[in-house]
Amino acid sequence: MSVFYYEPFYDVERMLNDTFARMLGHNNNQNHNDVERALRPRMDLHEDATANTVTATFELPGIKKEDVQIDVHNGRLSISAESTISEEHEKDGYAIRERRYGKLARTLQLPQGVKEEEVKASMENGILTVTFPKSTAEQAPKKISID
Repeated sequence: MSVFYYEPFYDVERMLNDTFARMLGHNNNQNHNDVERALRPRMDLHEDATANTVTATFELPGIKKEDVQIDVHNGRLSISAESTISEEHEKDGYAIRERRYGKLARTLQLPQGVKEEEVKASMENGILTVTFPKSTAEQAPKKISID
């Protein structure tokens, strides 16, 4: 069985932080760096036992594939991207701005033995799909018979 780190309270924590920041009178410009660090794309993770693969699907709406970076380092898969807002929109006044922009990042622990060349990625319509083996042949559990 593979181990993947998941933080189920991420959305609740983000909502509480946003609420308390508004209550304390902090505006987005003062907390822009904190908000940037907190943005993580939503993810689905699927294990396919027959193909022995894991597929991670990330929501990256409005981001071009050229702006997405995927790195494998020390057994971790890191996805990062940056969404920007155009200068012409910044000059106009806004009554409400709900669309987020800034840096997005997410990191997954890969199963032991996964090599960089075994990780495959594709992106279509703002959905990034990353597939990698669940475990390599040399890392698969071996049955020991009792004499």
